[in-house]
Amino acid sequence: MSESIAVRRRALSAGTGFWVVAVAFLAVMAFSTVPTPLYSIYQERDGFPTVVITVIFAAYAVGVMLSLYLVGHISDWAGRRRMIVLGILAELLAAGVFLAWQAVPALLIARVVSGIGVGALTASATASLTELRTATRPEGAVATASTVATLVNVGGLALGPLLGGILAEYAPLPLTVPYLVFVVLLVLAGAAVLLVPETIDSSRGRPPYRPQRISVPPASRNLFVAAGAGAFAAFAIFGLFTSLAPSFLAGQLHETSRLVAGLVSFGVFAAAAVTQVFLARLPLRRQVILGVVLMVGGLSAATLGVLLTSLAAFIVGSIVAGAGVGLVFRSSLGVAGSVAEPARRGEVLAAMFLIAYGGLVVPVLAIGVSLAFFPATATLVGFSAVILVLVLVSGVRMARAVP
Repeated sequence: MSESIAVRRRALSAGTGFWVVAVAFLAVMAFSTVPTPLYSIYQERDGFPTVVITVIFAAYAVGVMLSLYLVGHISDWAGRRRMIVLGILAELLAAGVFLAWQAVPALLIARVVSGIGVGALTASATASLTELRTATRPEGAVATASTVATLVNVGGLALGPLLGGILAEYAPLPLTVPYLVFVVLLVLAGAAVLLVPETIDSSRGRPPYRPQRISVPPASRNLFVAAGAGAFAAFAIFGLFTSLAPSFLAGQLHETSRLVAGLVSFGVFAAAAVTQVFLARLPLRRQVILGVVLMVGGLSAATLGVLLTSLAAFIVGSIVAGAGVGLVFRSSLGVAGSVAEPARRGEVLAAMFLIAYGGLVVPVLAIGVSLAFFPATATLVGFSAVILVLVLVSGVRMARAVP
């Protein structure tokens, strides 16, 4: 084993540390989506327009993008454990803002800080899982770590709205208790991570700082653009169901239960996690085709559910769309990685993630602005039409180019 990944002795073994990092990763991702079913409560209490919800949600994505670009890669020399702990501390700071100051400016600040923490932690935790697994069970370590990282990443995104919805529906102080619960969970996770073995030798000195390098493969630019469009469309659907689903449920579908709002977002992310993990062995072309079919069918059904005031159609369509999002995003990353030179694959994938998170910002903000001038149903139909065209064009281009 090379010096850069030599595991240093801590209180926990590498095997136990693997699962500690996985649980910490899960807790952070769950916290990042716990406000989803709470947005409608803030809106009802303060009377702000729906566009404010979209701005608050977009603030999170901006924080993630900034963090990915500026600090997401520095765990390569600063140490995995240190960056994971810093990410958890950022989430605790965000929780403190949520608890201490609940006005709109505070919500914006808290979401930006939460996004920064997620961006700092995601790459570090994923790399740490791979290195800790390699230290104990080298055979199949990369595949196992990748599967666990996918499950805790997307699974955490799914659990956040579910737990937030349950606590908001049944516990007292719905704008306080969910955050207090996660403060406890995050403190415990951070304390446990401090005992995890470090897998990076940071004693060799600090290289000159530079932001994450981003590149696009010139020889395959058109295919990269198609993959980027697919990732953008996939995250746009994530953004729709984690920012505005409670508003559509309460307004057009007359369902005000916070638990149902949490369950819808849970279903979207859970379906994405399931397809990414259990259909990962499908050939890349089949993943693209199946993902496009599920996204088109699911988003169409969810939109039709709003038009027909059918809660069942909206929920089923949301889950089917989520399953498609998981496959389309996974296959988009696969296509982008396949056209990149090995030495620059990290830079190409960094560009893909920034494009994907752009899908959480631009379409959601556009929906929010549109809602100020047009009915919600017309806005949803327009959004669906644009996303469906985007995913169909990008999907056909990718399917033709990969085996």
